[in-house]
Formats: sequence, C-alpha cells, structure tokens
Amino acid sequence: MRGAFMTSVKTFLGHPYPLGATWTGNGVNFAIFSEHATGVELCLFDSIEATEENIRIPVNEHTDQVWHVFLPDVRAGQLYGFRVSGPYDPERGLRFNSSKLLLDPYAKAIAGEVSWADEMFGYVIGGEKEDLTQDFRDDAWGVPKSVVIDTGFDWQGDKRPGTPLHSSVIYELHVKGFSRVWPDVPENLRGSYGALGSPAAIDYFKRLGVTAIELLPVHAHIDDKVLVDRGLTNYWGYNTIGFFAPHGQYSGTGQMGEQVSEFKSMVRSLHAAGIEVILDVVYNHTAEGNHLGPTLCFRGIDNPAFYRLQPEKPRFYLDFTGTGNTFNLLHPRVLQLVMDSLRYWVVEMHVDGFRFDLATTLVRNHEGVNMLHPFLQVIQQDPILSNVKLIAEPWDVGEGGYQVGNFPAPWSEWNGKYRDTVRSFWKGDEGRIGEIGYRLTGSPDLYQHNGRRPYASINFVTAHDGFTLNDLVSYNDKHNEANGDANKDGDNNNLSWNCGAEGPTEDPQINALRERQRRNFLTTLFLSQGVPMLSGGDEWGRSQNGNNNAYCQDNEISWFDWTRDEKQNQFLEFTRKLIRFRNAHPVFRRPKFLQGRRIRGSEIRDVMWFNPGGNEMSDEEWASPFVRCIGMLLSGDTSDVLSFEGQPIRDETFLLLINAHYEPIPFVLPGQEHLEWELILDTMDPNGFLAEARKFASGDDVDLGGRACCLLRLVSGTQAQAREESWKKRRVEFPPLTAEEERARRK
Repeated sequence: MRGAFMTSVKTFLGHPYPLGATWTGNGVNFAIFSEHATGVELCLFDSIEATEENIRIPVNEHTDQVWHVFLPDVRAGQLYGFRVSGPYDPERGLRFNSSKLLLDPYAKAIAGEVSWADEMFGYVIGGEKEDLTQDFRDDAWGVPKSVVIDTGFDWQGDKRPGTPLHSSVIYELHVKGFSRVWPDVPENLRGSYGALGSPAAIDYFKRLGVTAIELLPVHAHIDDKVLVDRGLTNYWGYNTIGFFAPHGQYSGTGQMGEQVSEFKSMVRSLHAAGIEVILDVVYNHTAEGNHLGPTLCFRGIDNPAFYRLQPEKPRFYLDFTGTGNTFNLLHPRVLQLVMDSLRYWVVEMHVDGFRFDLATTLVRNHEGVNMLHPFLQVIQQDPILSNVKLIAEPWDVGEGGYQVGNFPAPWSEWNGKYRDTVRSFWKGDEGRIGEIGYRLTGSPDLYQHNGRRPYASINFVTAHDGFTLNDLVSYNDKHNEANGDANKDGDNNNLSWNCGAEGPTEDPQINALRERQRRNFLTTLFLSQGVPMLSGGDEWGRSQNGNNNAYCQDNEISWFDWTRDEKQNQFLEFTRKLIRFRNAHPVFRRPKFLQGRRIRGSEIRDVMWFNPGGNEMSDEEWASPFVRCIGMLLSGDTSDVLSFEGQPIRDETFLLLINAHYEPIPFVLPGQEHLEWELILDTMDPNGFLAEARKFASGDDVDLGGRACCLLRLVSGTQAQAREESWKKRRVEFPPLTAEEERARRK
C-alpha cells in the first residue's frame, strides 16, 4: 500500500439514502448502489491536480444493495471517487476492476476531463482477447473527480413562468455556441451558463419573443477518444457520464461546485424575465460505449444492472441508440436514478421541462416498444414530473423505433412528420397538399385519437441535428468533410433544395429565392397550430457551410457569428415580427383542435379550405398530386376556447394563402360581396410584413407569387360573411388523376 493511503479519517456507518454524496452541515453521507459488487472503497483527493487519492476508505456497510458511510470531518468541495471490487468476467457481463477510479452516478458536480490513455479502459488495449483480459493499471491520475456540493442557494423568491404549452415558443440552442464569440457578453462569461443569464442574452430572447430556451445537453459529458484523437470534441454533448451534474466546461466561474450555482443563477435570471428553461436529456445511453469502451462509472459499478446486455451473450450490449450501449430502465435502481435525476433538476435546479433524446429507447422492454413501460407509468403518477413539460424525441435506431404520434398524454413530441412534410411541400414535391393541411392544423391525424391536444405537436423545420434553415435552401447534399469521416456521417435524406446552385452564390435571383423560401418556412412554422420550435441562429440565417451533423465542431462552424450583415438583420426583424404576431393572436395557438365543420350549437366553422378559384376544396383536389396551392381561413369568433373565467377568447379572422408552385397564381378571395380584406404579410416582399397593408375586396384576385405565401386579415364585414365561397368564384381546372393515382386515393 502506498503511503498516501495511510492517512486516517473518522467514519460513521452512514445511511443508504439518499444516494450520492450529501452534505448535511456536520459531515457528508456517501451512498452508492451495487448489486453484484464484493467490495467498495471511497477515495478522497486533495486537489484536482492530484494523481492519486490521499485516502482510501473501505465502505463496509451495505443495506438493500446500497453501500454507505458517513464522514463527519468532510466538507462541501471535497473531491472523491469510488473503487468497486468484484469478478472481472465479461462473458458473464461482469466488469469489476478496482484499479479504475469511478465517478459517483449521483455526483452533483464533476471536475476535470478525461486524459485519454490506455489505462482508462478496464481491459488490455491491443490484447489478443480484446476486452477479456483485465488491465490492472491505476487510472486515477487521468479521470474526472466527483465533487461534494453545498446545495444552498438564494433563489430570491424565484417563480416559474408557467407558460402554457400552447402559448410557448421554444428556442433551441447550445450553451457554448450561443455566446462563445459574442462581444456583448463579458469575455470571461462567453460560452457559459452565466452568459445565457446575462442582460444581453435576456434582452435578445425578449426581443425575439421566445418563451422558453431548450438547451442541448448540459449533463456532464465526455469527449470520445476517437474524436479527441482527430482533434475534435463531442460538442453537442449527447455523451452523458453524470446525470445530476451540470457540465463543468460550460461554467465561467469554476468546476468545484461553482457550476451548480452558476446554472441556478442563470435559471433565476431567465425566470425573472418570464423565460422557461427546458433541458435536452440523454437517458438512453452513456458515454461508456460498447464492450470496448472505457470504464468510467456505471460499467465498473454494476455492468449488468446499469446496461441492457444481450441475453445469450452478456459480454455484448443491446444497442438501440447507435452509440454502443442502452441504459437499463428495466432495472428498478436504474429507473430510480433516472427519476431522481429528473426530480433533482426540477426541484433543486428549477428547470421547467425536458426533451428526451431517443425517447423510444426509454420505453423498450424485452418484447420491444411498449407504451405501458414502467418509465411512462412512474412519470405519469409523479406529482412533480407529471406537471412539467415532457417532450419526446419519438424515435431510435431499433426495430419499430419510429413512434411519432404514439406517446401517451401528457407527452408532447418532436413532430418529425411536420418537419418532413413542410420541407417536402416547399421544395415542390407532388402530392403533399393533404398532409400540409394536417400539419397546419396541429396534426390531428397523429394526436387527436388518444386524447391529446395540438400542443402535443412540437413543430420544427430545422433543429441542431441537420441543416440550418439557411443551408436547407442552399445545399442539395451534406458537406460533412470537416468531421473526419469521409462525409459518411449525417443523414442523406434532407429534403433540401439549393434553389439552383450548391452553396454560396452571387446570383441575385437564386439568393432572392432562398430568402423567400426561408420566409415561407418560418411563416408556415409560426402560423401552424401546435408549438413552434426555432433552431438557434435560424432567425437571422446562420450557416454551417452545408454540414448537417456538426456534433463534433466546437468552432466557427457551430458558434453564432454576431456580426450580421444588412440582409441578416432584415431577416431577424421579420422573425421577431412573426413571433410577436403569433403571440398576439390566439387563433394561431389554440389549445384545442380545429373541427373544420359546424360546431354543435353554432353555425361557425373554425377552419375552411379554399382553392385559388375561391371554391371550397373538393375531395378530388385534396387527393390530387398536382395541387400545390391552398387557402386556409381561420375564424377568430369561435366560442370553444375559453379563458379561465369561462369567457370565449375571440380573435380576428385570417386567411393564409400558400403556393408552392414555381409560377404565380391569382387567388380569388372568399366571402360574400362587400367584404374587405387587407394583405399584411407577403413573403415576396423582402421584409415579409408590409410597411402599409394593401386593401382587397372579397372576390378580388390576390396575385400570389410563385413559391410564396400571403396572410390577409378581415377588416370589414362580419366573420360569418367571410366563411363562404367567393361570390365571384371561378372553376379551377387541374389534370385528372391517373388510374394508379385513383387507386392510391381510394386506399
């Protein structure tokens, strides 16, 4: 035994609950679960630079498979880790190795990063038997350490904004990339939690009009060795190693627990401005990878408990995530960890909701995807978690993994069908008109059947994963060469269109079309029922140079460039006006589905659909592959949406005209004679919103540009008079269906 281990320390028996390291004011309780371990040692470190522990304490007490000890002389700020003993027998799924220092799964703060070397792996790298030969070298010098924290914090009466989901506008961003090179933020805070809570950031969010920021993963994560060897990092952070700890590298004030206070301060400042905080969380896998991955935490504590192993070959992992492993939510202690983590972020860190990465993986049991999974049931009955925003990414890479529309209430979902339909429609693909009708009205075909509401649909055109909005209209193909994987990574199916040239061009016509397409996409997004999510930077046209998978690019490819040109500022102003307009008009953010028919006890039809001739859309037109132009009339005088006091929430009546044809189309305005409409938005105009509204009478033609949309408001006449076909309607000719198309329609 080395001399460093000879220091003595007073120990008490401790308690098995709560798990993790808990500072009680008169010492620290340590508790760690391991079902199959034969021994546990607690290691204390004097500093983050220490290459070995200064004391190693046997944890002799274990209750209900939890090992525990209380140290009366230890204080907040203490660095620690665990060594766990047991059989090293990978073919039985057991990978204990007490030579490896392990992070506490319940660590509230983690300091340091992995210094990659062969010692970080529990087996001999390069050995003939791969992971079957145990590595006995100590790795404490090169792995992160867990930190005991003091949870005390002055929340100053913090109140959650409590924005209803149907009134929410979500802004997805990366903590570091948002402010890394922002001159308006003090240099020491750039790229940090503190920057997001700064006056400059809050002013930006408020002026933009968003109600919530959704942060790419902030749970402590590590950079994979394969990326570090290429000079890259796991920038997005979907590589979690600590489900309770805010990522230390996003802290501008320190990693010895300061990151926790800085995160809380950020939330407090955002809440004071009425802005909610939603976390993108990754409980489907961990950073330890497959059977050839490192031993950093869960693998060395209890591999068969924490991971889904192949039943016939427990040396290998079930992988529904594409990352090498799957977290085992079928084990009660692992499910407990996930629930404890979620409650911690709500109760202690005051966050307002979660977006669950690859949520389908979380509801897989031994038979496959199961919407009666314990994970869903436990959340549903939890008095805290059932009342925050719960958003599923409803797919994974396993069989039957695409589950859009299938999660139960109260879950919302990233609506991948919305993204694909809107992209395909504006690209000009045939046969999309029926589906675009569903997507504009909150996707009732996906969500109405099981009692959910339009806000179950999180609508988005772009997200962190994929092209930016600017690149969506500038590239036909991905350009991921910078990722070092020969452009093989990233999705090939982008439904993008470069408008006539690949990448940046000096052609003014192509650039004008691209700008118009971006206005079309955002107009569609913010005037659809459901919850709009804007990918950070799209509001002014950020580009990643055609990279649709910038997960490893911690550089100018991903960072926001705050030096905007005149065109970018013009687009930013358009986006702000669009969001303000949505926020001002409840008819675009209804908490109930539109009926499209006369509502019982009323003659009001809340939504009507018109063709360019001013006629109501026919079944043949809905089914026609050639129709790419439609008008949607939304009535603002319906009485089915009530205020808290029970009064109907009224609005004006609007007509949205959309045309994905490349040619302009004259559109006959609906309604009885002597009505007046005003055109307030036309995406043919570089500003989008018109400086001066243009007046039209019902029956007039509005010149709807090619690949453009217009929004009109009823300004004279009753709303009931507007809910009729045009008094000057005309017949619209369109090619008849082929026999094959007719058969497809009947199906």
